[in-house]
Amino acid sequence: MAVKIVTDSLSDITDDLAQELGITVVPLYVRFGGEVFRDRVEITTEQFYHRLVHGTDFPTTTQPPSGDFLEVYKKLAGETDEILVITVSSKLSGTYESALQARGMMEGKCRIEVIDSQTVAMGLGLIVISTAKVAKGGANLDELADFARQAKERSHAIMSFDTLKYLAKGGRIGKAQALLGAMLSVKPILTVKDGEVVPLTRVRSRAAGIDYLYNFVAGFSNIEELAVEHATTPQEADELVERLGSLFPKERIYRSTVSPVLGTHTGPHVLSVSVLEAPTS
Repeated sequence: MAVKIVTDSLSDITDDLAQELGITVVPLYVRFGGEVFRDRVEITTEQFYHRLVHGTDFPTTTQPPSGDFLEVYKKLAGETDEILVITVSSKLSGTYESALQARGMMEGKCRIEVIDSQTVAMGLGLIVISTAKVAKGGANLDELADFARQAKERSHAIMSFDTLKYLAKGGRIGKAQALLGAMLSVKPILTVKDGEVVPLTRVRSRAAGIDYLYNFVAGFSNIEELAVEHATTPQEADELVERLGSLFPKERIYRSTVSPVLGTHTGPHVLSVSVLEAPTS
């Protein structure tokens, strides 16, 4: 029986891709006032960003409770005896802890490995996608866990922000705090390092930010997987994919939208690229 792969909604893997690769996605939760929604299940990205920009309530987010993971484990245990779970960075969310707690409730019914990706968005998504492809080839749980841990070291994601106010409001700003006092005209570029959000640089304009994303990808000589994400600017994402086509086959570039839970912290105008380097032989 093939190993089943589980991740959370902060991987930003599209529903179609999850279905195609047999990946189970456990959603986090976003709350507006008294209303609670499962990420991308009970609220679409379009509905979410409309409320984020035009609504009066600022959203908050929470990890899935361990019961949500337990439900998934029990269901998958009927189909396999090995499950690999790859979660968002434990420094950004309690999701990893929930996944671990649920494993402890399974009482040996199924062997489960839980890995902290130490990243987020398609930085996580590309690790999961690459691991799921290997799983389809028949690798066992130990082989897949090793593969995923190695893939963590090969995954790199950067995001171009319009503003850091959402990250500051949501309490996830980490070491990017230093950029908060920067002039309003400056556009910050952030990355994830050792599981935390850290500043890379700042640029003068949106166009310069997009150039920076392009040049970041151009700096890799051997790319296995590539992804472009946006929140509310699909045209910018399209244009960036076109440009990146000179570096990597554009039909193989994954396109995704930043999920509501992540969008609570990034805001509506984030644009991101994620690179999974090919392993060195």
